[in-house]
Amino acid sequence: MILNHLYTLTCKEGARFCVRLSDASHPIFQAHFPTNPILPGFILLDLSAEILGIEIVKIQKAKFLKNITPLSVLWFDTQTHEKTLKIRVTQNEQKVAELTYEKR
Repeated sequence: MILNHLYTLTCKEGARFCVRLSDASHPIFQAHFPTNPILPGFILLDLSAEILGIEIVKIQKAKFLKNITPLSVLWFDTQTHEKTLKIRVTQNEQKVAELTYEKR
């Protein structure tokens, strides 16, 4: 429910997908933070799991390199090895996050 209307899936090509985030009026951005809205890191994990239709069992690595703001267009490149999923998140061809987790 928390992710409702937060993003629009703009394309999905095999192990790669792209989303466009909503504007700053979304409740997540209003709460985090009203005067300087950025996407909370845990939401990035939830968003990727929701789109891929998986459940996160254990976070092995979560590295957030840059702030992600409203209206951002994000690319998610995924690699799966057995139960481990690695995701590289980019914006304007710059890496903004690296996520590795065990999935179910």
